[in-house]
Amino acid sequence: MEEQLPVVDTHMVTTAFTLDGYKIDRNLGLVRGIIVRSRSIFGTVGASLQTLVGGDITLFTKLCEETRGHAYQRMSEHAAQMGANAIIGVRYDATEIMQGVTEVLCYGTAVVARKE
Repeated sequence: MEEQLPVVDTHMVTTAFTLDGYKIDRNLGLVRGIIVRSRSIFGTVGASLQTLVGGDITLFTKLCEETRGHAYQRMSEHAAQMGANAIIGVRYDATEIMQGVTEVLCYGTAVVARKE
């Protein structure tokens, strides 16, 4: 069984640069979560078949959502390890490293915030 690392509570993570009702006491710096994923041959074939009928390509949607979730989790763990209780300015980025292999990065600024 995999050990669960501490994370920042989701209600303390935002794309904004402020947290309503909180004052930022300390900026701890950049935090990030990186994951590199490749598509399986089965997923690629299944998704290719889905493109024939049009609409949501659910196999890719699920893969993208899971990958972003893992990158977010890693960023949140990184912030907690630094002593942060909040993350502001959160963003995602993705880069294709080679055909079928993509890096997904979730990043933000780890801060210590207190209730006003």
